[in-house]
Amino acid sequence: MSITIYHNPACGTSRNTLAMIRNAGVEPEIIEYLQSPPDRDTLRQLISTAGLTVRAALREKGTPYADLGLDDLSLSDEQLLDAMVAHPILINRPFVVTPHGVRLCRPSEVLLEILPEASGKQFTKEDGEVVIDSEGRRAGK
Repeated sequence: MSITIYHNPACGTSRNTLAMIRNAGVEPEIIEYLQSPPDRDTLRQLISTAGLTVRAALREKGTPYADLGLDDLSLSDEQLLDAMVAHPILINRPFVVTPHGVRLCRPSEVLLEILPEASGKQFTKEDGEVVIDSEGRRAGK
């Protein structure tokens, strides 16, 4: 099975998502997008296929979002994409691509929508939060 994760190893959500993929028995292609950012067309396709708007794929926290004036709602998708390509830290993460779809996996449990192989396998996040319990059931469901 071919899976790609646009990963930031400094991000807990991204690390948890990668761990969930591996817990499902799959070693994904890992693209550390801060070092190897997607090109504009790939970024547009990821966002579109995930069913998001460009604005919804923007990361605000810990980025130059405010300094660049990206809170201006009159900015076009093309202008937002320009900023994301110029400053990859503005791309929210992690995007995951599987044969079942593309999602921005925030929170990491969103992965279960596009990687059913991860369901039923016990998984606990690095902070101790149980996602799938020892019975193979999704916690909190």
